[in-house]
Amino acid sequence: MEKDNKKITSRDVDFAKWYTDVVKAAHLADYSSVKGCIVIEPNGYAIWEKMQSILDQEFKKLGHVNCQMPLLIPENMLNKEKDLVEGFAPEVAWVTEGGSKKLDEKLCIRPTSETLFCDYYHNHVKSHRDLPMLYNQWCNVFRWEKETRPFLRSREFLWQEGHTVHATKEEAEKETDQMMGVYHDFHNNVLAIPSIRGKKTEKEKFSGAEYTLTNEALMYNGVSLQAGTSHYFGQKFSKAYDVKFTNKENKEEYVYQTSWGTTTRLIGAVIMTHGDDSGLVLPPKVAPVQVDVIPIMQKKAGVLDKAYEVGQALKAAGLRVKVDDSDKNPGWKFSEQEMRGIPVRVEMGPRDIEANQAVIVRRDTREKITVSIDELADRIPEILDTIQKDMLERARAHRDAHTYTALNYDEFKDTAANKAGFIKAMWCGDQACEDKIKEDTTCTSRCMPFAQEKLSDVCVCCGKPAKAMVYWGKAY
Repeated sequence: MEKDNKKITSRDVDFAKWYTDVVKAAHLADYSSVKGCIVIEPNGYAIWEKMQSILDQEFKKLGHVNCQMPLLIPENMLNKEKDLVEGFAPEVAWVTEGGSKKLDEKLCIRPTSETLFCDYYHNHVKSHRDLPMLYNQWCNVFRWEKETRPFLRSREFLWQEGHTVHATKEEAEKETDQMMGVYHDFHNNVLAIPSIRGKKTEKEKFSGAEYTLTNEALMYNGVSLQAGTSHYFGQKFSKAYDVKFTNKENKEEYVYQTSWGTTTRLIGAVIMTHGDDSGLVLPPKVAPVQVDVIPIMQKKAGVLDKAYEVGQALKAAGLRVKVDDSDKNPGWKFSEQEMRGIPVRVEMGPRDIEANQAVIVRRDTREKITVSIDELADRIPEILDTIQKDMLERARAHRDAHTYTALNYDEFKDTAANKAGFIKAMWCGDQACEDKIKEDTTCTSRCMPFAQEKLSDVCVCCGKPAKAMVYWGKAY
């Protein structure tokens, strides 16, 4: 029987093919009969459930509550905010018939839910005592994407979208920045993906926002991925949808609004940051199964019983454990564990059990560690912590090694043509230069990082006085 990992193209030969091979071989997702949409298989959905659970707890710690808005949006409601309509018009899917009857007004399948939340807030916000309202929803959205790729860009995808309203600009801006910090911590400390926090340019910001904050991550192949955004709307939407409240001075004013979200593309980010030619490599904190106990010669008396006993002891220690008691041979089981990215496996056969020991194998480095069976419940959590930290450090080292500096336009174009990764360069703030860079190199502005550096005094493109240092790159 052919091992799953032999189905995988080397990531250094064809990264796009490697990515698709991993997604399919690890049974994370499959293509469906609905063009542009995927089936998220149990292995993939289990990863999303872990992400969702961790983020949801963080949101609730900060006072956010979950709700659910309708899937469909009437056309007249969408049209109230001009920038939002123009930004999403090419991606909107419309419902024009109900049953066999043509609708009096067509309905769009939500590409995002600002309009629905604004309509709700219009009816429920009356006084400063009602504020803030800190709402979030976990849902699906639909955008008519032209080119799709599993998790990274599909027409229907899962996400969370936070929508909050506040009495003051200061509160709303604090919320915008705070949620960017939540995502940043999640990327670094849970997904082991070192993201860069910054502000989007006017060209790249969310349609309808006053400004957008972003976390940008770099994948193994040097392509950037937007990993989570937070938007400050100010009063743009509240004025369009007439969301007013009576302030403490008994005067009417418009609320200040934010929106923030992240999606199942984070699964793609994990694959592309940490995976290798054998499949997934999952950070322990987000791995649905952290430990795979694999009995060797399991038909021998006592082997399976000991494996079950070890599995129960590890579960009692708070670990997520699978005991692979299938009738597959050990080599197949090892391959399957590697393909699924389970952080450690525990190998134990008759001789190991007789010697009261087991072999722990790290998925990330394949290092083998012989440990007393009595010490497994203590040692494995330590090893998982080490794996988590090591994965972040390797990803950070890879990102830093693929981050370049360009001081003039020839250097910028040469780097963009010959080196994959981020390019740090100064910018004058003029969209004409941003457009020219994209036209000449296909690089877009990823963010103006909070941690600014003065690389030179002039714009890398036009030579005029620079206003900001920007991370540029090719992006998904």
